Amino acid sequence: MDDKERLTDDERRKRGGAPDPVLPGEQAPKVTPPRPVAVSFWLWVAGGVVLILGYVQLLTSKSAIIDQIVKQTTDPKYTPQIIADGVTSRLWYMLFGSVIFVLLFLLFAYKAREGTRSARTVLTVLPIVMLLLIFVIAPIINYLTLVAVLLFVIALVLLYLPSVAGYFPKAGRKP
Repeated sequence: MDDKERLTDDERRKRGGAPDPVLPGEQAPKVTPPRPVAVSFWLWVAGGVVLILGYVQLLTSKSAIIDQIVKQTTDPKYTPQIIADGVTSRLWYMLFGSVIFVLLFLLFAYKAREGTRSARTVLTVLPIVMLLLIFVIAPIINYLTLVAVLLFVIALVLLYLPSVAGYFPKAGRKP
């Protein structure tokens, strides 16, 4: 048995290697992340729920949004029916998009909870992409969306605290 076979998964990760694969029928090893990482995971979950609820709330109040846009529109080629159809479809797309983003957040938050450094990096980029899409493509937001973004920012900060730096080891140049 050589030196590499005697290393634990944590030691292998700190050297830049991957943990041993879990074979079919085997129990996956129990992961105990540092407290800030565990709290971060639950903040990603809570933020995802709040984000979806925010878009559900926007969808339920679409008539108020449509009325506001109809009042602001001065171009006669945009009839109230065209505006209503556009707003309705945009709100459904935003709800569907938020569900997709939340599923991605949960996947990578779960992987970050296991100590995967690349998952933490993806969780840094995904909210930025989400915000760009919200503000550029569909700038219809409400207070729940802002609360969700705040929860995501707090969750992200927790993943970068100095106390958890060792939990996300840098990959070695020579694995």
